Amino acid sequence: MSVISTCIIVDDDEIDRLTVLSFVRKYPSVKVQGVYATPEEAIQGIGSSVPDIAFLDVDMPGMSGLEMRRRLMQIPAIVFITAYPDYAVEGFELEALDYIVKPLGADRFARCMERITAYHTLKNKAALLDHHLGGDTLFIKEGHQEVKINLHEVIYLEALRDYTAIITTSGKHCVLKSLGNLLLEKGFSQFIRIHKSYAVQKQYIQKAGAQEVQVRNSILPVGRAYKEILQNALQP
Repeated sequence: MSVISTCIIVDDDEIDRLTVLSFVRKYPSVKVQGVYATPEEAIQGIGSSVPDIAFLDVDMPGMSGLEMRRRLMQIPAIVFITAYPDYAVEGFELEALDYIVKPLGADRFARCMERITAYHTLKNKAALLDHHLGGDTLFIKEGHQEVKINLHEVIYLEALRDYTAIITTSGKHCVLKSLGNLLLEKGFSQFIRIHKSYAVQKQYIQKAGAQEVQVRNSILPVGRAYKEILQNALQP
């Protein structure tokens, strides 16, 4: 991240708190605002200084990380780090930017930070993002330039809260529209929603399993609520 961001870490397990803290400290552009053992302590400690990022455990005594998120929806980037994958759907419904299942590893945390960086970059230039469709062609305004993309070149779409990343055969672009709303547009009606955060074009699926699909060189997760949709779409 080029701009200094602030973060908090909330986990009732001391080792897990220290693990997240050690990973965050590898990113000089992220300033740790506070480290807390409970959501109650965190809310009191935050006061009026809302952080840019919160790394939250889910299952904690008293108030859960999910409940804390409900009380602090103004935090832009929420990352749930938990031993319980069953809360993932609810976590993403609360606009989590990422959901990591413990044990937390350096590679997985690095991918999380890439998502956060992409989100903050988009947020900073949101006013410059726009798009419109023309037949099978997508025109994306990026700053003062307009990029032309053929829809058949789009491999998959990735949700970044209010934005959507469009990954094509030649690069990555972003538009200021949620994934759900983008899929309502006529040109994207043939995309297969495989997860709350992902939609793919059938032609680029190389392998499909119960929990993930491979599209080109990327492995994308399959959400439980979308398994049947994917299976039906892949029927000959």
